[in-house]
Amino acid sequence: MSQKKNVIVVGGGFGGINAVKSLSKNPDLDITLIDRRNHHLFQPLLYQVAMAALSPAEIAVPIRSIFSGYRNVDIVMGNVLGVNFDKKLVQTKFRDFQYDYLVLACGAMNCYFGNVGWEGFAPGLKSLEEAIEIRRRVLTAFEKADREEDPEKQKQLLTFVVVGGGPTGIELAGALGEISRYTLSRDFRHIDSRRTRIILIEAGERILPSFSPELSGKASRGLEKLGVTIWTKTKVTGIDQEGVTLKNERILAKTVLWAAGIGPADLNEKLSVELGSQNRIRVNSDLTIPGQSNVFVIGDQAYFVENGNALPGLAPVAIQQGKFVAKNIFADMKQKPRKPFKYLDKGIMATIGRADAIVQFAGMKLNGFIAWAIWLFVHIFYLIGFRNRMIIIFQWGWSYLTFRRGARIITIRGWKPLLKANARKKSVPSRKKTAAKKK
Repeated sequence: MSQKKNVIVVGGGFGGINAVKSLSKNPDLDITLIDRRNHHLFQPLLYQVAMAALSPAEIAVPIRSIFSGYRNVDIVMGNVLGVNFDKKLVQTKFRDFQYDYLVLACGAMNCYFGNVGWEGFAPGLKSLEEAIEIRRRVLTAFEKADREEDPEKQKQLLTFVVVGGGPTGIELAGALGEISRYTLSRDFRHIDSRRTRIILIEAGERILPSFSPELSGKASRGLEKLGVTIWTKTKVTGIDQEGVTLKNERILAKTVLWAAGIGPADLNEKLSVELGSQNRIRVNSDLTIPGQSNVFVIGDQAYFVENGNALPGLAPVAIQQGKFVAKNIFADMKQKPRKPFKYLDKGIMATIGRADAIVQFAGMKLNGFIAWAIWLFVHIFYLIGFRNRMIIIFQWGWSYLTFRRGARIITIRGWKPLLKANARKKSVPSRKKTAAKKK
């Protein structure tokens, strides 16, 4: 009997989950999935948690429950600190893991283009913690505006700035328009939430540059109907607790949301490997790191060029790459040649608002209700867990008919940058206390 091979998969996103599911079909493999969190997150619907349409548990599922019936899959919650390629070890704080094959699927994180200090004033949208913090800030702004008597301060509280005109930015801006004009307008007696000012800032020529100019224009008009003002060719030069600074202008806004870019996983710069655009790891045609034939990199973490262009950080890319890696590992075990990865483009889509979306696929360009229906079907199809699908279908149906949102809960601050800031404040003793101790 041949000895079992150890496969370590780092990351429980779309790429990692699909890699493990495919690999688990081979009983000669022992698979360990390592992730810093205990849940798989359906990121395409994260903005709906941020905008109080869904609750966190409806788009997240425990990784252990996904693989509870898989005998050759072990789950480890922990943070990977590095990889020793020579000794074939994945290093964590509590122990090292030996591997025969390694699959890195760590995803990406928010990128502030060197302006690290902006993160505390403008949360991005890559995790449940960030989504909950955005929800807290948005709902708190309306609560404070309702009790504010100063018209100028009230205007600042009811001004929201979204930085970045990609799919995440337009989904956040569109959802803000809907919640202010339809959901909250009936709940506040001292303000007219329909007068909320929403500004979407994009540094490029137009929003949604990955879509055709025609669909980009239709998305712009859809957002404008929801009260969103779009500023293109505009670069943000500063963000603080009072608002946003542009080159020649200042916008006073208590709530600023960041959707302007993504950066590499922390692990990338700890590895001695060649990096491409956005510091993603350059990979060969079979998705391996050059010089490391048993180490694969997939999803947002990988810089893979096809037909002269790098594949985007989309869920379909990660899903296909996860399944592909398993096939090449199986080929290795059968001593068959590996195949190069080829991406099957399933199109791109984005939702603008209620019954309004855009879809671009195989030369087809759809918008409006039909595109929205396709968007609904695709997102329900890819959701993991029957329970999650049924709950979300019910929530969407209820929200569609009533314009209500059922997750409008304001929680205490628990977001990472804020916790760090509080910890720093507590660690520095006041001058008065220090003087008293000296006496």
